[in-house]
Amino acid sequence: MPNFAIEDTFEGLVVGIDEAGRGPLAGPVVAAAVIFDRARVPRALRRTLDDSKALPPAVREVLFDQLHEIQDQGVARIGVGSASVAEIDSINILQATLLAMARAVEALGETPAIALVDGNRPPRLSCPVHTVVGGDGLSLSIAAASVVAKVTRDRQMTELAREHPGFGWERNAGYGTPEHHAALERFGPTPHHRRSFAPVARFFAATLDVVVVESRLPK
Repeated sequence: MPNFAIEDTFEGLVVGIDEAGRGPLAGPVVAAAVIFDRARVPRALRRTLDDSKALPPAVREVLFDQLHEIQDQGVARIGVGSASVAEIDSINILQATLLAMARAVEALGETPAIALVDGNRPPRLSCPVHTVVGGDGLSLSIAAASVVAKVTRDRQMTELAREHPGFGWERNAGYGTPEHHAALERFGPTPHHRRSFAPVARFFAATLDVVVVESRLPK
């Protein structure tokens, strides 16, 4: 279970950063940044927080609300940032993820002393960065960020699902499930699909081929 062992090795404000949505075929990538007043974090929250992927959706939702409650009490600070589908397609998913992380830290409104980032690729920040592979299962700050990012993005995808029914985004969050692939075959891609991702790109390639063929037909 994650704890504050890594955070306690640093002086000053320590922020944990994680993202959600690198792998889906549709929707933005979302990052969150969380700073705790570590001495005041409720014990029950410490015992429950974990990597968002290890938690049931209902537990993630409860933790999300609890994290925002203690933010209102001054025990935590939370920043959220995202990168759009257009940005993902323009600069690639890795760079878009790092951009979302930088935006999440900017949203905090202050510069931390050190940033703990899940993974092995550091974003460009105005403070030193310490990457932690598997950090969402080791650091409570990163685990909290993983929950905030995941729930935030899942809620966004649920909203988008109302605009584009049939893809199952309220269940699959835009990931390439059989349901999602079947809907792509039936309806084609939406404006929220990532054109740079191979399962989506082939639809645009097929459209381009048709346009090219038609342009070469005799008038």
